[in-house]
Amino acid sequence: MIRAIVGANWGDEGKGKLTDVLAENSDLVVRFQGGANAGHTIINEFGKFALHLLPSGIFHSQVLNIIGPGVALDPDAFFSELDSILERDIVHPNLAISDRAQVLMDFHILLDTLEEERLGKHKFGSTKSGIAPFYSDKFAKVGIQVCQLMDKDLLHDRLTRSLVKKNVLMEHLYHRAPLDADELTEKYYAYGQRLKPWVKDTSLLLDKAVKENKTILLEGQLGALRDPDHGIFPFTTSSSPLAGYAAVGAGLPPWAITEVIAVTKAYSSSVGAGVFPSCITGEEAEELRKRGGDSGEYGAKTGRPRDVGWFDAVATKYGCLVQGATQVAMTNLDVLHYLDEIPVCVAYELDGKRITHFPSTPDLQRVKPVYEIFPGWKTDIRGETEYGKLPKNCRDYVEKIEKMIERPITFLSTGPHRDEICFRK
Repeated sequence: MIRAIVGANWGDEGKGKLTDVLAENSDLVVRFQGGANAGHTIINEFGKFALHLLPSGIFHSQVLNIIGPGVALDPDAFFSELDSILERDIVHPNLAISDRAQVLMDFHILLDTLEEERLGKHKFGSTKSGIAPFYSDKFAKVGIQVCQLMDKDLLHDRLTRSLVKKNVLMEHLYHRAPLDADELTEKYYAYGQRLKPWVKDTSLLLDKAVKENKTILLEGQLGALRDPDHGIFPFTTSSSPLAGYAAVGAGLPPWAITEVIAVTKAYSSSVGAGVFPSCITGEEAEELRKRGGDSGEYGAKTGRPRDVGWFDAVATKYGCLVQGATQVAMTNLDVLHYLDEIPVCVAYELDGKRITHFPSTPDLQRVKPVYEIFPGWKTDIRGETEYGKLPKNCRDYVEKIEKMIERPITFLSTGPHRDEICFRK
């Protein structure tokens, strides 16, 4: 069985917890896109962790964790994260890194930071992790693959060619010192030597796993609405977080992916810039933000307070559509127990007309949310694992949303810990 676990919304939906839970009965967990620009928060018997590059299966000794060719591999972030795990007495994870993955370098982070500063009020809300410059290099064919770190002469040649245009920008747009190919070659060749024990042809590993009917989890980053083709462009990420890309970014045949689990919260949240129709503000927002999750609604990577709002059925139905979701996991359901009434965005108003489809960004910027009010359940449900024991109003909330998004909701997270989950058939 091959499952893709992906986000239905703006990201930060709770995918890491679900991956951690399902990894227990899996053979491989694969990261297939993105880089260290977003995090998955996991709470288990070992403690609380924010993972950025390492796959969320690392806490299970039987799992082979793969960083696929679609990932932006920042060696500095990788080693820092790995060291932080090992310092907490976690068994060294079973890891493989694709030799075709490309390397996110210091200058990508620098260029990302300088460009956001230059854009000022027009910035895109980047995490300044170098993602946009990295993918720009990848598609301009001047990026560096992990396998190219192993040959110092080849690496130097690639860097020298890549830095020609970058140094024009550094000197004449950003007014900074030029980048040095010799210095970068020494640094990243050394990284290559450290990475060498884990570098594999992961396509062969996955092909073998498919032939042996292994259970594989494909772990997505961010969510459908941050996709550069289908999301709220230009306020998107630079790689596709869709399940359809998982085959490419991991190195699998598309037909092999049999289940797509789209993850959504029981309310909405967003970190970063861009359109967020059901956003709430003031004390109402601060109360929801404070209660959200184990440590509130703050970005796992940046620590920035997330925008929060009521569940957006229009956005989530669209997110499930473009993800090709076969089922849905709803997280943070326990967070809403304090509310007497719970609004749900069931439609948008655009130019005086009610619509139930998710429009492109220019129209989305002009919509107003249309809410339906649901009664709250006023009962603390944290840790409940049996669906039938949830309050009736809680079950009604889940089942009505299920009809709106037209996908079965099969997992309900009732708390941040691994065992606080309700499996709903």
